[in-house]
This record gives sequence, structure tokens and C-alpha cells, in this order.
Amino acid sequence: MKQWLRKMRIVSVLAFLALILSGCGENYLSALKPAGEVAEQQYDLIMFSLAVMTLVIVVVTVIFIYVMIRFRRKKGEENKIPKQVEGSHKLELVWTIIPIILVIILSVPTVAVTFSQGDVSAIGKKDADGNPENLVVNVRAHLYWWEFEYPDLGIVTSQDLVIPTDERVYFQLSSADVKHSFWIPPLGGKMDNNPENINKFFLHVDQEKAEEANNVFYGKCAELCGPSHAFMDFKVKAMPRDEFDQWVLDMKNAEAPEPTTDLARQGEEVFNNSCITCHAISASNDAPLFAPNLTNFAEREKIAGILDHNEEELKNWIRDGQKYKPGNPMPEFKKDAISDEDLDALAAYLMELKVQDK
Repeated sequence: MKQWLRKMRIVSVLAFLALILSGCGENYLSALKPAGEVAEQQYDLIMFSLAVMTLVIVVVTVIFIYVMIRFRRKKGEENKIPKQVEGSHKLELVWTIIPIILVIILSVPTVAVTFSQGDVSAIGKKDADGNPENLVVNVRAHLYWWEFEYPDLGIVTSQDLVIPTDERVYFQLSSADVKHSFWIPPLGGKMDNNPENINKFFLHVDQEKAEEANNVFYGKCAELCGPSHAFMDFKVKAMPRDEFDQWVLDMKNAEAPEPTTDLARQGEEVFNNSCITCHAISASNDAPLFAPNLTNFAEREKIAGILDHNEEELKNWIRDGQKYKPGNPMPEFKKDAISDEDLDALAAYLMELKVQDK
């Protein structure tokens, strides 16, 4: 008896913790706090399915309790044999028809939303002047970073996805190596990035919801892809259309900035001698794709998608990237490869790479 009570206490504590944790979630990361058209439709489907399943559980539980009480063995009737019932066409029809009805109730809205969200026919459509009607972003996943190309705008960037609010943005997903999966929890369900084919879908960000999240959402890789899968993050900057247009203009006109200090000028030389073969500092989509584009590196939310954006963490990443993302292809620059002085200079230079004045 004592052992049974002890187990029940543990179960009760775990159930209570699960209930508390189910209410946790930030606006920038939780799928239970939708921030756009697609996410809201998917959230409504989740809640609708949960309501139907809860109703089934309640009905079954009530019937179970009724049967347990109504047909329990009574005192003095231990040897009584109850009436033997073998087969009932009515009951068989009931427990066959009800599940069919439940499946139909669940499947109709699910299929309707699936086909609606699967309609990507707007990709490639142009207006009377020959301009694309919708924004399209090519998302290429790499081990372990993300590349975002805007094919109709002629620009490419990495790690920080910039999109306008209050309109549909269409995505074409692919992978440069293994299977990955593109997922922004508050904006919609995940979709795979495959090396052998292109998946297409769209997302939408509500401006008011974006403001609640400080205009930044977190994206994740949702497909196990290697030892650093858990650290393959990216950020989504959602902004009004006029601010997005200004960002596009700045990116198109971006040029490598002139270093403002002697230390940064020294860092530019280090970059040109050691880094430029892999990393581009041009937003043009003709830039090489071997490593993340660094055109607007100083404006990004995180370093390598996971570290705080400051010079100290940048130097830590350059020195010992394998410590933070095991298996990533970036070489480590130990002290025999780059001196502390050159590392300080390189960090100072990279932290000046901006396309917008803030």
C-alpha cells in the first residue's frame, strides 16, 4: 500500500509539472502562440482535434464509470450468473458508425486547410508591368547554417531571414548536403529541406503579433542532421513593407565599408588573407555559397545562430567553433594560425559590416 501511494505521489507531481510547463512559451518561439495566418489555421486545427478527442475521452469515461457502478458485484450475489448476451447488431452499428463520423469531422477541415496551404501557384506570377506579385525566398540549408536568397531581388544573406509583415511570403526549400527541416514555430509547421527536390509553401506574419515579439522570431532545424542539429538556429526579422523595401535597397547598394579605425583596417587585411575565399561580403546572389554571407554581419541577432552578438563571443567562435557546433565545416583558428592581435583586429572589422545605419 505504501509503495502504491509513493508511486501515486510521483505521478501526481509529474502531472502537475506537465500542466505547468504546458503553459510556458515565448511569443518568438511557441507554436501555441500563433503569429500569422498559417500558424493560426494550424493552431485552430489542433484545438479542434483536441476538443473532439477530449469529448470522446469524457464519453468513454462516463460509460466506463456507469458500467462499473451499475454492474458491480453486489453482496449476497457472489454466485449469481448474470444474463449472458452474445452479440448485438445495434451496438455493433453504433461503435462502427460513431468512429466513422468522428473521422469525417476531423478530416474535412484538415483536408481543406492542407489544400489551401499547399497552394503555391502564386510563385512566379507577375503584374502588368512584369514585376513579381509576391516575395519569394529560396532557403538553402547547410551544415549547420541557413542561406536566404531573394531571387527576384538579386540579393542573398545568411542566418537572419528578413521578411515583410501582413503579406504572404513564399519559400522554396532545398538543401546543400543532407536532409534538414525549416521551422518557425509561431509562423507555421515545419517543412523539409531536401537535397534532391524543392519543397514550396508560404507563411504570413501579423504585424501586431510581430510587435509583441519585438519583431524577431526564432527558427529551428526540425530534422536530425548531425551532431550540431540542436544548434542549427536562425532568426526571422519581420518588419512593415516600407522598412523591408528600405532594407532591400540598402542590401542592393551594399559595399564593403571602409574601416573606421586602424584596428579594423588591420582586420580587413586579415579577412582578405584568411576568410574571403569562403565568406562573401557582397549581397549579390552571385556571391560564393561555401559559408555564410557576411555582408550585414554586424546587424545580426546572434553569432553562428546561437551566441550573443558581441566581439568576445565572435572571437570565441573563430578560435574554437567545434566547441559550440561540433562537426561544422569552419576551420578552427588556434593561436598558431592567428595571433591574439590579428583576432582582435578581425573581430573589430567584422563588427563594422553593416548596410543600415542604426
